[in-house]
Amino acid sequence: MRYRIEKDSIGEKQVPAEAYYGIQTLRGKENFEITKRGISRQMIKALSTIKKSAAIANNSCGYLDDDISKAIQLSCDEIINGRLHGQFITDLIQGGAGNSINMNANEVIANRANEMMGGKKGVYNFVHPLDHVNLNQSTNDVIPTAGKIAIIRQTKKLIVELKKLGNVIVSKGKEFELNNLGPTFEAFAVCLSRDIKRIESSIESMYDINMGAFSSDIDAKYSKKVVSCIAKFTGEPFKSPRNIFESTRNLDCFLQLSHALKLLSVNLSKMSYDLRLMAGDNLYSVAEISLPKIQPGYSDISEKANTAVLEMVSQVAYFVIGMDTTISFALESAQLDVNVNLPIILCSLFDSLNYIRRASRTLKDKVFEGIKMVINNE
Repeated sequence: MRYRIEKDSIGEKQVPAEAYYGIQTLRGKENFEITKRGISRQMIKALSTIKKSAAIANNSCGYLDDDISKAIQLSCDEIINGRLHGQFITDLIQGGAGNSINMNANEVIANRANEMMGGKKGVYNFVHPLDHVNLNQSTNDVIPTAGKIAIIRQTKKLIVELKKLGNVIVSKGKEFELNNLGPTFEAFAVCLSRDIKRIESSIESMYDINMGAFSSDIDAKYSKKVVSCIAKFTGEPFKSPRNIFESTRNLDCFLQLSHALKLLSVNLSKMSYDLRLMAGDNLYSVAEISLPKIQPGYSDISEKANTAVLEMVSQVAYFVIGMDTTISFALESAQLDVNVNLPIILCSLFDSLNYIRRASRTLKDKVFEGIKMVINNE
């Protein structure tokens, strides 16, 4: 493998010659090999959307010339469209409030922009990661904003799955409405509907973004422009908060969503326990429903295999409850304008959203769609 030599305030380092990331990204990767998972696609696209918006805003305010702004925008567009995602190599869990993630985006975008302008990777003679790509930004406004964009998108995917699950539950309730099972399934549907509304409400608290909180723009023209561009490119009603300093210091919007996810998980787990009881998965219960078989079974208790998905749902609930506690402590221990725990907050929410979404889809496909009523307890 060929390498290029890059320098920073610590010293020199070999960077793969063809890499679009630079020395700061490589140091971040080496310092924080924790989950060994890269940044999610939604987070990468969110970062690129922010950098594109900032390039437009800085150009509009006279801080960035046309050619540099255009190169940054084109570079960001490529990433938004799926290119160079493999160049985002830093771990999501890291110290420094996500500084390595921000620098990863800055370096990849700058190197691609330099390349477009005829320059070489690692030689920032046209576009600089900090002076241009990160102009009028800070880790402490970029990472929370990118997190909100990615979380809103993932939450909407979850809501789609929950509504599909709700539709199947309602359908089963109608199928069983002539016996005592109908009210039970109707109660399941009502509870799930309430959880969906609670989650939808929690999204609303994320539309205030603090972009520009660390800008040098005295008149705040940059802040208004960058927020306007982010809203336009994401199709979401993002806006500047009434008090940008409060919005920077307090990130309780993440906890609001986390609480909603915890309540959803608890209710899904309770639903799963109810179904297990109704299926006769207890020495003292009589089977009212039969669950679809999902596997050949194991040992001499093949019927036990039918409850495996329901057991999984409860395990996911336990995980989400733990993540909610993690987020609570991570928010409580922040200091003034900086929350160094933001990476674990985002990681906890991303995992919770993904696990619940997949569990809900599995619950619908493997359990509810195949539930049948037991006639005469046979």
